[in-house]
Amino acid sequence: MATYDIVVMGAGHNGLTAAAYLAKAGKKVLILERQDFVGGGVVTREINTPGYRHDLHSSCHIMIQGNPLITEDELGLIGKHGLAYNYSDVPYASIFPGNETLITYKDLDRACTEIAKFSEKDADTYRMFAERSMAMMPMFMSGLYLPPLPYGPFMAMLDSSDEGRDILDAMSRSSLDIIDNAFEDDRVKIHLLKLVTENLQLPDELGTGMGIYLMPGIIHTFGVSQPIGGSGGLTDALVRSIEANGGEIRINAEVAQILVSGGRATGVKMVDGEEFLARDGVIGAIHPHRLETFVKGLDPTIYRRANRVNTSTQSLFVSHYDLKQQTKYYAGEEITKATMLEYFTFDRLSELLDDFDHLRRKRIPPRPLLGGGDETHADPSRAPAGAGIFHAITMAPYAIEGKGAAYWDEIKEQEADKNLSWYRKFISNLTDDNIIARTSWSPLDMERSSPNSFVNGDMHGCAPFMYQTVGHRPTPDLGQYTVPGAERLYLVGPFMHPGGGVYGAGRATAIKMFDELGIDFDKAIKR
Repeated sequence: MATYDIVVMGAGHNGLTAAAYLAKAGKKVLILERQDFVGGGVVTREINTPGYRHDLHSSCHIMIQGNPLITEDELGLIGKHGLAYNYSDVPYASIFPGNETLITYKDLDRACTEIAKFSEKDADTYRMFAERSMAMMPMFMSGLYLPPLPYGPFMAMLDSSDEGRDILDAMSRSSLDIIDNAFEDDRVKIHLLKLVTENLQLPDELGTGMGIYLMPGIIHTFGVSQPIGGSGGLTDALVRSIEANGGEIRINAEVAQILVSGGRATGVKMVDGEEFLARDGVIGAIHPHRLETFVKGLDPTIYRRANRVNTSTQSLFVSHYDLKQQTKYYAGEEITKATMLEYFTFDRLSELLDDFDHLRRKRIPPRPLLGGGDETHADPSRAPAGAGIFHAITMAPYAIEGKGAAYWDEIKEQEADKNLSWYRKFISNLTDDNIIARTSWSPLDMERSSPNSFVNGDMHGCAPFMYQTVGHRPTPDLGQYTVPGAERLYLVGPFMHPGGGVYGAGRATAIKMFDELGIDFDKAIKR
C-alpha cells in the first residue's frame, strides 16, 4: 500500500494540468489512468496507418489561449517541455453553395471586409460585436482559469453595472435570438451560429447566448490554434512537466472507488484491490452522474442534484481518413488555411434551424451538419510527405429516437458513407482511390472512450446552460471543485467551470487545492 501526497484519478488534460502544478510545488503525485494512453480528450494517435496522426477528440485549442498556463508559460510547457502552437491567419471559415466562402480572418479589418461582401450593415455590426468582445477580454479571462464566484454573488455583481447587465442579458438569451436580431444576411447568421454551436448547444437554447459575445474576442485577440504534431502535443508537454518534477503516471490502472474515512478522502482503491493512499488530497475526473459509483456515503441530496445534471442536446459523429494526397477544395486554396471549417449546401437560416430541430428530437438529420478539415495543410508533420488526414465531424444525437444509443453500432459505417457523399460536394479528391483507410467514432463510441467524463456522448461533460455555469457548474454542491462530505476530494473535468473544451481548467482546481493546503501559488509556480 503506497502513499503519495496527491493521487489523481484520470489522466485527461485537466487532471494532468492540476497534477503538473502540484508536482511543480513539490508534491509527490501519482496519476492513474484506466486506458493504455494518457490525454483523455486531448490525444493524437496513429489509429489507421503508421505515420498518419489523428486527433481523437479535441483538435482546435481556443479557450486555453488566454490561460496563464500558456500566456505566462507557468509550467514551462513551451519554454522547457516542447509545446509549440501553430496560429493560422484564418481561424474560421464557411463554404456555401456554389463554393462561395465566408472567411473570418484573425485581423478584424479583413474579417469585416469579408462580411461586407454579403452585407455592409452586417460588417459594421460584426465590428461592433468584436470590438466590444475584445474590450471585455480582460474581465472574461480573469474568471475563466480560477475557481468561480458563487452563483448568487456573481449574478449580483453583473447586475450592478450597465456592462454587467448586458452580459447577464446575453447569458439569459439564445444565440439565435441575439444573432437573428442583430444581423440581416442569412449566410452571415449561419456562419456565426454554427461557430457558437461548436460548444454542443442548439442555436435557440435559452441561457447559451454568451458565446456570440465571447468568441469574437477570443478569435481576434488570441486566435485559434493547434499544437504542432497534433492536439496531444499539449498532453505530451504536461507529461514531461510532471515527470520532470518527480510525478508518476500509471496506465492500464483503473480506479474502482475513492476511499473516504471520517469525512475525508484518503486515497483510492483499484479494480484489482490495490490501494493508494493520499496524504494531502485526491483529484477525481468524476462526472456528476458517476459520483455515487465512486464516492459512497454522501448526503443523498448531493447525489440527487448530481444525477439531475443535463448533458448537451447533441454529440458528434467523427470519421478519420488517411489520404494518399492532401484534400483539394473546389473553393480554392485560401479555404485550406482555416483552422475551423464548416460546409453548407444551403444558404437560408431556416434550413440550418431545421437540421438542428432533428437533433433536438434525437433524430439523425437527413442533411448532416458538416465540419472538419485536413490538418496537414497547416501541419505537414501529421502525415507522410504530400499525404493528408481528413477529420470529418458531424453533429448527431447520442440516443436515436425509438432505437437508443446502441443502434449506432448497427449503422455507424453506413452513416459514415452518407456523410462522405456530402463532403465530396466540396472536396474534389475525397475519392475511393485517394482514401487509404477510415475509422469512425459514433456518439456511443465517444462515451465508451471516457465513460466517467463523456457521459451520453457529451465531450463537454454537461450542457452549457445558464443554470449549469460558474459556481453552479455542474451543481451548487460541486461547483467549487470540492465534494461536501468528502474533504480533500477535488474534481476536474469538462463538466466543471469554466466548461468543455481545451481550457487547461485543471489550473483552477490546483489553485483551490493550493489555498486549502496553505501553499502560495505565485511562489510555487516560480520555483
